[in-house]
Amino acid sequence: QVHLGESGGGLVQAGTSLRLSCVAAGDAFHTYTLGWFRQAPGKEREFVAAISWLGGSPDYADSVKDRFTMSRDNAKNTLYLQMNSLKPEDTAMYYCAAQPLGKLRGEYDSWGHGTQVTVSS
Repeated sequence: QVHLGESGGGLVQAGTSLRLSCVAAGDAFHTYTLGWFRQAPGKEREFVAAISWLGGSPDYADSVKDRFTMSRDNAKNTLYLQMNSLKPEDTAMYYCAAQPLGKLRGEYDSWGHGTQVTVSS
């Protein structure tokens, strides 16, 4: 497992942007498939985006496609989620996750503690 720590959440107005970061402590970051998930109060955790250890284009949930952009910097052991045109329904706790050699929408073994994003209307 790898230790993950998210940052960058906050309270913003609808239509604005935030960038979340997730730093991983450990070796072989480049061999991990990485994901972002979110959980709103009273709702189940849902998939937001993922990027494979193999590279290639990230996979996005339909609800965030064309608004969110996920990227990774293997040299910095860091994962990013650029969130544009935020909506009140994007309000949730956001978690990053990692899985060695994993599939984009497969199981993830390592999870961060989350960062809160609140979007006001």
